[in-house]
Amino acid sequence: MTDHPGYMSGFGNHFATEAVPGALPQGRNSPQRPAFGLYAEQLSGTAFTAPRHENRRSWLYRLRPSAEHPPYRRYQGAKLFAPGTAGEPLAPNRLRWNPLDWAEEPEDLIDSMVTMVANKDPAELAGVAVHVYRAARDMERYFFDADGELLFIPQQGRLSLLTEMGRLDVAPGEIALVPRGVRFRALLPDGRARGYVAENHGALFRLPELGPIGSNGLANPRDFQTPVAAFEDVDGAVELIQKHGGSLWTTTLDHSPLDVVAWHGNLAPWTYDLARFNTIGTVSFDHPDPSIFTVLTSPSETPGRANADFVIFPPRWMVAEDTFRPPWFHRNVMSECMGLIHGAYDAKADGFAPGALSLHNLMAGHGPDVASWRAASEADLKPHRIEGTMAFMVESCWPFRPTRFALDTPALQRDYDEAWGGFPKAQLP
Repeated sequence: MTDHPGYMSGFGNHFATEAVPGALPQGRNSPQRPAFGLYAEQLSGTAFTAPRHENRRSWLYRLRPSAEHPPYRRYQGAKLFAPGTAGEPLAPNRLRWNPLDWAEEPEDLIDSMVTMVANKDPAELAGVAVHVYRAARDMERYFFDADGELLFIPQQGRLSLLTEMGRLDVAPGEIALVPRGVRFRALLPDGRARGYVAENHGALFRLPELGPIGSNGLANPRDFQTPVAAFEDVDGAVELIQKHGGSLWTTTLDHSPLDVVAWHGNLAPWTYDLARFNTIGTVSFDHPDPSIFTVLTSPSETPGRANADFVIFPPRWMVAEDTFRPPWFHRNVMSECMGLIHGAYDAKADGFAPGALSLHNLMAGHGPDVASWRAASEADLKPHRIEGTMAFMVESCWPFRPTRFALDTPALQRDYDEAWGGFPKAQLP
């Protein structure tokens, strides 16, 4: 996998790709004798009986079956990755964290992972967790997540994700998704990388419905890039770590697990450039709900109430007349975990730096700070373009619980509530 083999376009399409001509069988998924002695294996991201339009699976043709491995044992590293959340009653407080410092000793992606907030037990097949990574060393071992799919949101430095199904290169301003169960390792082209990961335990991320918007807008399927087949034919002892049941486990293989020579199906890793998001907004008055910025959604069993939404706040024109243009003060039945990739967020003047994180759980009052409120209230409302910013939000119908590390770290801004202090009282006639 030393050379980048290219991409195919489309979200949820059925792809067919082979790194060696003739490796992909024609007309059947599991022939009696696959070409070259390869092993046929189905990777299912949904139940076998899921409706056809919901069913996600791919057939992999590999050098050895993935079932060939010794027993797993508990992994002793990555102490802050999936440690469980704080056990005491969940306080309704609004929380915000500064960017986390780099570790004193260089760590790879897995050991550098810090779980900040989470909801639901992964065994419930619902909920989402938000992690922060601060990697400063290439991965020499391999990893896969049996608990959910991983949405990578780089903030500083690029990642090269070498997966069973091909290579993904992702930079700040882009996102990448590795499906549940897909094995991979991460290289750092820039020497180190920092960013966020949303781990979705529920229904698979998909594009939201457009409804009255019509047939175009938001994220377009053609802009999602899926890798073509590439493989490692490497023998020798390697470590494989998996996340399972909220804990990390390890085993040793005698070969690289990235040995898929060909694959076809509609369950695959992908990357997406957030600059391609077609932002929709008002051209008259009032501030639309932030749902118009939804890139991906994971629905719950209640229609219209998401298990997880991935929402962005990109560069865009603001033209609404007689309107408070930043996000208004609000209380919401959904819970919001927010990060900043670069630039400044238009509802906060200070304290929210790139790499930071904030949490506003359900019904927590929040909105602009005093400086942002005053500037927006007094602004001359000409058409204005917000430039040089990219914030995002992982929103969930389930309240987020911080981890013990998140509550105890010096990065927690213990004066965050002061952001809403000092508002003048309204003067009635």
